Amino acid sequence: MGVVGVLGLVCGTIAGLFVLVIVGAAFLGSSSGSDTTTPIAQPTYSPYDEPTRSRGEPTSSPTRDDVPTERPTQRPTQDDEPDDDPPRQVTLDLSLKNNTVYRAGVLPRLTCRAGNVSIFSHSQLKSLILKTGKCMDQAWGPILQKQGIPFSPPRYAIAARSGRGACGDYPQRGSIVPYYCPRNNTIYASTSAMARGNGNSRGYGQIISWHGGIISMMAHEYGHHVQNLTGLLDSWWGQTLETSNQNGKLALSRRLELQATCFGGMWMRSVAASYPVSTSSRQRLFWFYGQVGDHPGYPRDHGSTANNHRWFRQGWEKNKAYQCNTWAAPSSATS
Repeated sequence: MGVVGVLGLVCGTIAGLFVLVIVGAAFLGSSSGSDTTTPIAQPTYSPYDEPTRSRGEPTSSPTRDDVPTERPTQRPTQDDEPDDDPPRQVTLDLSLKNNTVYRAGVLPRLTCRAGNVSIFSHSQLKSLILKTGKCMDQAWGPILQKQGIPFSPPRYAIAARSGRGACGDYPQRGSIVPYYCPRNNTIYASTSAMARGNGNSRGYGQIISWHGGIISMMAHEYGHHVQNLTGLLDSWWGQTLETSNQNGKLALSRRLELQATCFGGMWMRSVAASYPVSTSSRQRLFWFYGQVGDHPGYPRDHGSTANNHRWFRQGWEKNKAYQCNTWAAPSSATS
């Protein structure tokens, strides 16, 4: 499969562990309970600091044909600038802790209505995924482009049951999760697996029947696309290759995944008024993210249930890109 395939599997397919959720009657019965978890205040980096000098050298990650390691680009010419002036050049910071994306600020509030959709209908759920995917483009595209980050939307492959994508089967055996493949910038998903489960893995729909749970997971996968566009994915992969210790590799993976969850929380907040996400639905989402994460007995590559809950709320409540800088967070917040 090669390095690209491995990367895709790590980013999306390993995400199968993300769906090995801790479920049961006790969890289902607790959905109406009060929530007392407080999101952490992260990170120390502020987008209002003086800009850091961009790295002039490429990252140490392997070069992928579809994701260059350096992306000098042009900032759009302002209307009041003379046409004969050369456009200003922008050198992007592709590093993990000081990435240019952290200067992007908040996602705009959008009108994106879900309607009355059943997650157990393939056609209805697929339609909602594609519709909300366009809303994610409308949210992320402008704020990335404003920072000089080239934007292109991801593609989608949504199957009723299963299929095979550029980074492998979807869903993986015994898995329910969608995955993002950086090889072709495509998000793959099985509607039946997500809604009803697959093998011994219970579906999202068996934990939270409201469609916002699944769409928030698609927003997480879209977060991986944002990481790909901004060089975060390349930088993470480079550090992963340089790390010989397995625990160190897992720690990097957790930071990557929890950041995508935080980005997903930002987007759900951006459409809360129109989707709509009511107060009760918001609390259900918060509870839902307290049920997903690393399953006992499996590699700890996605973060604890407490930290998944925490970073989703971080994205929702702080709603600023720099507040999703998991790379500047203490290890206790990404365990």
